[in-house]
Amino acid sequence: MAKRDYYDILGVSRDADEKEIKRAYRKLAMKYHPDRNPDDEEAENKFKEASEAYEILADSSKRSAYDQFGHAGVDGQAGGGGFGGGGASFSDIFGDVFGDIFGGGRGRSNRGADLRYTLELDLEQAVKGTTVQIKVPGHVECDTCDGSGAAKGSQPETCGTCGGIGQVRMQQGFFAVQQACPTCRGSGKVIKNPCKKCHGAGRVEQAKTLSVKVPPGVDTGDRIRLSGEGEMGMDGGPAGDLYVQVAVREHAIFTRDGRNLYCEVPISIVDATLGGELEVPTLDGRVKLKIPAETQTGKLFRLRNKGVTPVRGGPAGDLLCRVVVETPINLTNRQKELMEEFQQTLDGQSASSHAPRKTSWFEGVKSFFDEMKF
Repeated sequence: MAKRDYYDILGVSRDADEKEIKRAYRKLAMKYHPDRNPDDEEAENKFKEASEAYEILADSSKRSAYDQFGHAGVDGQAGGGGFGGGGASFSDIFGDVFGDIFGGGRGRSNRGADLRYTLELDLEQAVKGTTVQIKVPGHVECDTCDGSGAAKGSQPETCGTCGGIGQVRMQQGFFAVQQACPTCRGSGKVIKNPCKKCHGAGRVEQAKTLSVKVPPGVDTGDRIRLSGEGEMGMDGGPAGDLYVQVAVREHAIFTRDGRNLYCEVPISIVDATLGGELEVPTLDGRVKLKIPAETQTGKLFRLRNKGVTPVRGGPAGDLLCRVVVETPINLTNRQKELMEEFQQTLDGQSASSHAPRKTSWFEGVKSFFDEMKF
């Protein structure tokens, strides 16, 4: 029976790059690997077929020959009883694609896992810096068995399946795959008489309290690494790291954007019209803000260097105050009369002299209706 096209086998186009080819092969190999499909001849054949296609297409010279001459150009370089022609062995290909997924024969790391802790801070704490105490769940070495996992008076024994190596070699035809020993799970040792306190794990759960120094200027998303404060390692391996991720709480007054702070300052219609002086808050205390006469709502006032000094250095940002003119409410009858009298004084003047934005807006509306011919 004629061989299938290698590109069709992997399900990639003829102009696929190396990453696409590797990704396609990995997907098929994971699906049809003999370890996942024991006693399934069809799956084994598809696995061999995909491996042969990958060996040719992953090699630029072999792929070029295949593209020019088809299977005739690579006969003897793939398939059959092995991968001949001086090409890479299947174990090389499999190791390159899968790394240590199935053991890989590359050794095991006993380093503990890295952990993450979300630290919520007030804006003031984040801007000025602080030191906080946090309580982190984790594990410590069992003090009953001194971390061995074996009951007192006994010791872990060398695994009889792997001989203490922690890896076993699985052979299926001409395929050989190295993977973690199923008996000892890669540790190379078995515990026949486990410690009653830790049940053979060699460690027990115990929360720990840590002091975290938060530098000034941190913001949401910044991380502080505490080396060696992560999960403890297995079999004497080093502990992982703890990453403290900052989350700044929403503030009642200020909004932060990088090094700048923003806030809204409500002002009365009298202050907006005649001008005045207000006290506004900053993270360093109160300051005076002068409001010029005829200030419109939305105007921004910049207070230099009243923002945030970034954690990575650089000058402090600014505080930008956006004024919002507040319409008076709950007026008395006399106050309403005064407002009406004031309006009457304006009606006798040109609208553009005291309400330029209003005048310009209505002129724009008139032009719009004229153009649309409503």
